[in-house]
Amino acid sequence: MMDRDRNKTLLLELQRAEGTGNGRCADCGETDPEWASYKLGIFICLNCSGIHRNLPQISRVKSLRLDFWENDLLEFMKKHGNLCAKAKYEAQVPPYYYIPRSCDCLVLREQWIRAKYEREEFVATRVCQDPRSAGTREGFLWKRGRESRQFQKRRFLLSAREGVMKYYTKESRGPKAIISVENLNAMFQTEKIQHAHGLQITYNTDGQTRNLFVYHESGKEIVDWFNAIRAARYHYLRTTFPNVPEPELIPRITRNYVKEGYMEKTGPKQKEAFKVRWFCLDSQERNLMYFKNPLDAFAQGQVFIGRMDEGYEVRAGLPQGVRVKKRKPAITVVTPTREFVFICENDREQREWIDALNGVIAQPLTG
Repeated sequence: MMDRDRNKTLLLELQRAEGTGNGRCADCGETDPEWASYKLGIFICLNCSGIHRNLPQISRVKSLRLDFWENDLLEFMKKHGNLCAKAKYEAQVPPYYYIPRSCDCLVLREQWIRAKYEREEFVATRVCQDPRSAGTREGFLWKRGRESRQFQKRRFLLSAREGVMKYYTKESRGPKAIISVENLNAMFQTEKIQHAHGLQITYNTDGQTRNLFVYHESGKEIVDWFNAIRAARYHYLRTTFPNVPEPELIPRITRNYVKEGYMEKTGPKQKEAFKVRWFCLDSQERNLMYFKNPLDAFAQGQVFIGRMDEGYEVRAGLPQGVRVKKRKPAITVVTPTREFVFICENDREQREWIDALNGVIAQPLTG
């Protein structure tokens, strides 16, 4: 019993020890991890421990507080730790490879863990693939039809060298779309697409944002596609903006929407009936887009969100003189040309939308 308590205390001290990296999950960065892999010598969070349980040949997990730690396991943890594991298993992570955080979807976190420890893709002995090669890929994805709304198998081709992504509806015909890597984006949308491997690909065409919704049965395959798109984007950005520092370039490779969800909107006269719409806020393009349905190919409209010194502002509540029957929290987005009125489902949603919109208003315009 004394050994049990002593070892638990020593283990928790080791988790908090400075200079070890043990205070954050080795895989997703979550603070105060309460689990550990005693085969890898790393401290991990509860969610990542669940993934490690599925890799028994490589990793074995215990709770820091609930399980008994033998003396030899404690010594092993002391000799290793998160920074030690990072130096080994993350020695050659390419700059374009997406390293997931605790808030990211399961497939991203699982494939990152498998890539590190199961496939050892980033150890020092591996040759790091250059972005132009890594950004070249061909294969099949299940794509949602714009009209049919059914998912059908489609051939996709990505070429970082040519700077394009294409997809084909039938083998005998030419590409259905040729998408420039310059305005290509990809983000995981597992809940919206209702598939654990759901990916949303967006690009600009004729001044509009076009959405493609795809998935693959294999988690590895869809994450490989995501990172191939990131590699192609990185190659484009690195060659187009050679003097931009890496820390500024990396966040521009791909991006998630700052916030998405339902709100109700009215027309320009602010007397029209309120209609429920799905909204997406893109901070990089500074656009608040709205759709009739979340999986629509094109937005019904969009509101550009400029800076405060240009006359843009977001306010809680309705503009003066505007009356609504529903007793729900409202937002007014003020632009130089008009005021846009939106009704939120609840107070929490109102606060989140105001915070997200203020974040975009506060950020500097980029060229």
